[in-house]
Amino acid sequence: MTNSSASVLCFGEILWDFLPDGLYPGGAPFNVAYHLHRLGQNAQVVSAVGRDLLGDELLRRLENWGLPTEAVACHPDRPTGFVRASVGPNGDARYEIAPNVAWDQIVVGDGVKGSAATAQALVFGSLAQRSPTNRAALDRLLSALPKAALRVFDVNLRPPYDDLALVRTLAPRATVLKLNVEEAARLAGRAGAPGGDEAQARILAGQTGCPMVCVTAGARGAGLLHDHRWIWESGRPVAVVDTVGAGDAFLAALIAHLSTGRLPDEEILARACRLGEWVAARRGATPAYDSSTPV
Repeated sequence: MTNSSASVLCFGEILWDFLPDGLYPGGAPFNVAYHLHRLGQNAQVVSAVGRDLLGDELLRRLENWGLPTEAVACHPDRPTGFVRASVGPNGDARYEIAPNVAWDQIVVGDGVKGSAATAQALVFGSLAQRSPTNRAALDRLLSALPKAALRVFDVNLRPPYDDLALVRTLAPRATVLKLNVEEAARLAGRAGAPGGDEAQARILAGQTGCPMVCVTAGARGAGLLHDHRWIWESGRPVAVVDTVGAGDAFLAALIAHLSTGRLPDEEILARACRLGEWVAARRGATPAYDSSTPV
């Protein structure tokens, strides 16, 4: 697979999740690309690793899965990123994110910019925007995208990297805004205020002009506001192992089906919820499966 074949570019962090029972490859854009690939989509990670053992292993994993590595830079003077994740009794994860790592310096060369010019979608998150270098790199990609391409902004507020002003600057440049209920409440200015998920989504759509706002609510399910029409898919009970990467799997399924335009929004949202639940019932963000997995 070459740069030109990538239909979805996933820009941002690639790292290792240090969980209590071992090390797992991760980072939201990396996870989204993995699940898009499992769902039969052409996806490419745009990120950076260190020239070290952890970076070599991430590249080896990508190659083994059949994902291209051309857009993952190797930095000799910055280490590969990692996150120490602790998992609570309900499977919820908390994160300690290493600073000043390779993915803070993502390189967007002419080849990657050329891929953006023919891409169906670009996925980008808020965490990688902690670096001015990455904000400039993202600008290059956004400016190169076709007008009809999906611009998917995955809000991921991880203190201390939770700059709401920055998120509000980026959100109007997206066509799909995805965030959880806590993030939606903070961004809408309604943290602790009464009102449901739909009210927050409508406030955010009005503030940003984004035509699609997706709000995830963990075990309760998720909602999608698309061109002023709100739909909700209730969650189904699963035996949660950990929630690491469940939201990324959800987003990958959402993008995969939105990009084809073949299914109604109700079915797209249901399929996204089912994949997120399936991943939450397994260890780590990237469990093995194929497109025949009944999710």
